[in-house]
Amino acid sequence: MSELQMQLVEIKRGMDELLLEEELVKKLKSGKPLRIKAGFDPTAPDLHLGHTVLLNKLRQFQNLGHEVMFLIGDFTAMIGDPTGKSATRPPLTRDDIIENATTYEQQIFKVLDPEKTLVMFNSSWMNEMSSADLIQLAGKHTVARMLERDDFNKRYSAGQPISIHEFLYPLIQGYDSVAMKSDLELGGTDQKFNLLVGRQLQASFGQTPQVVLTMPILEGLDGVQKMSKSLDNYIAINDAPDEQFGKLMSISDDLMWRYFELLSFRPLSEIEAWKQEVAQGKNPRDIKFELGRELVARFHGKTAGDKAVENFISRFQKGAMPDNIEEHGVDGLDGSIGIASLLKSVGLVASTSEAMRMIKQGAVKIDGERVDDSRLKMVVGSLHIYQVGKRRFAKVRVE
Repeated sequence: MSELQMQLVEIKRGMDELLLEEELVKKLKSGKPLRIKAGFDPTAPDLHLGHTVLLNKLRQFQNLGHEVMFLIGDFTAMIGDPTGKSATRPPLTRDDIIENATTYEQQIFKVLDPEKTLVMFNSSWMNEMSSADLIQLAGKHTVARMLERDDFNKRYSAGQPISIHEFLYPLIQGYDSVAMKSDLELGGTDQKFNLLVGRQLQASFGQTPQVVLTMPILEGLDGVQKMSKSLDNYIAINDAPDEQFGKLMSISDDLMWRYFELLSFRPLSEIEAWKQEVAQGKNPRDIKFELGRELVARFHGKTAGDKAVENFISRFQKGAMPDNIEEHGVDGLDGSIGIASLLKSVGLVASTSEAMRMIKQGAVKIDGERVDDSRLKMVVGSLHIYQVGKRRFAKVRVE
């Protein structure tokens, strides 16, 4: 396999779509390091593993010798990305944006090489743009093209309002590619329209259009909905090592392979060999240990990764945790369910009063951590391992 072919295999690992591959091949054949762009709006202070799907791909580009440009959309965050929204999204305050952007800079270097990363802010060029310049930019795109975007089209067809400023968001994201002279832009599958606007605007400004690479949206711990803090199905970069490891051990065996593909830096050949071992009878839990060890080590160091495995084994396996824990689904009325009702629903206790008593005695654990509050509520989308006493276990998803 040639060096070019090996680069393409690594670049395409886990991807959803590449537009256009022949253009990428031409850029790679030039021998020049490519300018790789990925933008993040600082809309929340914490990044989770879903965000790292793009960060991991950026790191792979760094390892291949390309130049990574991490764009913090401090200007676009004040507009609010309308992608996937059924209503106009309220913009953030400038203070919120600055605070969140600061935490992003601290967190991304747990994945990216700081020596090979150029951090940029789109306010640095958008604040210099006059109103006349912005009107000229708006003249390079049409309303008809904007309404081709699925979420805009649905809202327009349903008679729901679309504010003019929302049309500016994909224009400005596209102009970022012009300002940054990007060769390739990464984004989630939900960003495809915006990334293609970047191609069009670059051509309008006389630049060679960027290649677009979209990555899948990572499912959360429930294996169904996308990883999201609001759904409580996420693993944060800043979660404690044992908490990260415990959450990773709670995912299904099928979802484990998805996480390996999108989050691990292990060679694909090694992951495929593990799949074969599991098919031949190896306990998938042992493979999941390696996923948890790798990801905890990435965010907290190798020692923390090894220690998280030891702690988990100490808490669970030495406590007679069964190899195969039955999985249940319970209804979360009004978005959540009380811990006592949950334990009763899955048969870990005979009654809610018994659940209350066991909690008071310190005999109830969630992912190995003792529960002290009998008023605790578990939200829809959460997936955890519940233990009552020494021998009663259940993996429960709140639906």
